[in-house]
Amino acid sequence: MSAEAGIPDEARAGMSIDDLPVPDDEWTQAALARGMPLAVARRLPHLPESPGVYLWKDADGGVLYVGKAKRLRSRVRSYWAQDHETSPKTRGLLRKVRDLDTIVVPSEAHSLILEATLIKEYRPRFNIALRDDKSYPYIKVTSQEPFPRVIVTRRLQEDGARYFGPYTDVGSMRRALNVVKRIFTVRSCHYALPRETPERPCLDYFIKRCKAPCVGYQSQAEYQAMIDEVVWFLEGRTSDVIRHVRERMLEASERLDFERAGELRDALRHLEKMEEPTVVLEVEGGDRDVVGYARDGEDACVVVLRVRDGKLLARDHRLLEHAEGEDDGVVLAASLSQWYRTADARAADLLVPFDFDDRETLEASLDGTRIRVPQRGPRRALVDLADKNAQHLLEEFKLAALEADERAADPVYELQRELGLPRLPRSLVCFDISHAQGTDVVASAVWFENARPKRSEYRKFKIQIFEGNDDFRSMHEVVTRFFRRRLEEERAFPDLAVIDGGKGQLGAAKEALDALGVANQIGLISLAKKDEEIFLPGRSDSVRLPRRSPALRMLQQARDEAHRFAVTFQRQKRTARTITSELLKIPGIGPNKRRALLHVFGSVQGVKDASVEDIARVPGFGPTSARKVLQSLGVEIPLPLDPPIVPDSSLPHPDA
Repeated sequence: MSAEAGIPDEARAGMSIDDLPVPDDEWTQAALARGMPLAVARRLPHLPESPGVYLWKDADGGVLYVGKAKRLRSRVRSYWAQDHETSPKTRGLLRKVRDLDTIVVPSEAHSLILEATLIKEYRPRFNIALRDDKSYPYIKVTSQEPFPRVIVTRRLQEDGARYFGPYTDVGSMRRALNVVKRIFTVRSCHYALPRETPERPCLDYFIKRCKAPCVGYQSQAEYQAMIDEVVWFLEGRTSDVIRHVRERMLEASERLDFERAGELRDALRHLEKMEEPTVVLEVEGGDRDVVGYARDGEDACVVVLRVRDGKLLARDHRLLEHAEGEDDGVVLAASLSQWYRTADARAADLLVPFDFDDRETLEASLDGTRIRVPQRGPRRALVDLADKNAQHLLEEFKLAALEADERAADPVYELQRELGLPRLPRSLVCFDISHAQGTDVVASAVWFENARPKRSEYRKFKIQIFEGNDDFRSMHEVVTRFFRRRLEEERAFPDLAVIDGGKGQLGAAKEALDALGVANQIGLISLAKKDEEIFLPGRSDSVRLPRRSPALRMLQQARDEAHRFAVTFQRQKRTARTITSELLKIPGIGPNKRRALLHVFGSVQGVKDASVEDIARVPGFGPTSARKVLQSLGVEIPLPLDPPIVPDSSLPHPDA
């Protein structure tokens, strides 16, 4: 991957990075003094002065940052040419950098495309990131199929299909789909036509939602013509669809096919009714995409207004993060290269609010789309409108985040004030131990952020070091494993650790944190359930908060959630062990018969409660095997009564 230009091939053969010499010039020595890793110093003189992409890596080989360069050697060198006093983000990056990889490409446009691809692949923590980039849905037209379908997806694939979106407003996507289903008879089945076909058409055919191409009632050419109109509609070319539907309606009436003409007339009415609501604004000119931009600290918003045939039809947007310390031009270029460059059905003109350094490079990668920076007139008015949209969306996002912080502020600040915690407990993790009479001992760790559960950080544990019931040793093990893992993965610690229990459990957790050397980085308390007492390390007396205290309710919620999560896991573990152990004792009952019993009766207890006749009715069982199952499970089976003796009437009666 790396380029080590300047070393003859025969000399470089079999040579590793560690074999390359460290330059002894004054600049390199000064850069080493500023913290440049030896691997970078060895590689730097051999980098080419040509376009490419560089990847900063940490000690484990993880990608920290992906960047592009017109001249690789000069760009990499620039990182160590100054102290970056004005950029905390760059200083933080360079503190973690341990290695470098580079990829040489033919041109700057190629470097921009490769940079965007690698950012999506690695999602480096120091790159400007599109927030929730993967969460927006698309409408997918499976054009690669002989009889295409129209479906919703959240995954973009290079499979030959047409993708429309992404739809930041899911409601507008649903409305578009409803129109497609109502006007166009697109099939909803999953048959691989024409290779797979059903014996008869489905219900959609009889309610006139599909013309049954699956059984040959609609030809492929006729179906494809309809799909072309669906694509036009999704592209916003509603007027073209209306024109074609009207032409086909007139042709059908001339053929005296009045039933077909009536269907097309109804579709035409629906299209004409919905055309006007889609026209948000009439503007000067034809097709263009208009970019708006707003920035607030490390957060930014980029909006694209889509204008087609002089009509403003739609608005897409992206929120960006990790923008601190970056110029507006860098942020805008990053957004357009990661998002807009891969968008479907781009306009010929892209209007942007200001110029930026990579404009020509980005334009070269956009395949026929020209980037313009209007200064006055109607086009500038459109850009100003897009800017207002971006400002509005960014304000909504910031206000929503602020409201979440304000809602969480009361319990969080109260907890810090009442307990005298050294840091504000915006994030806390709560630990709980669960067992069943000393067996199946498990534990849970649940994470709360701003007084709300953050389920992506939930963890569950099986106690491994010992067997039996010892809450103190169990708590010591779980706290050790949880924080050791976060240390190894260099992940953030919570502001507060909450232990479910009293002084004993608190002491065990404190010993675990001391052993890891992180006790001074985390607040630590325990919550005893009996009287809702709060214990802190080094304090003999407990703290009791008022029963209606928001801070106490927050701790109770975390404690109850940890208990629920642990008990659920413990029950699953116990059930799996019980079912496996008891049913395995039954001789002659294999996996298939065990599954059949559990499917019918639900549990081992359900099997025990069943009668011989009930079990005998299960496939694979008979009366004999049913008796064997119940006897193996310790169930007493009553013996069948002997049949009554009927006297022979042909014999004389004893009393006669």
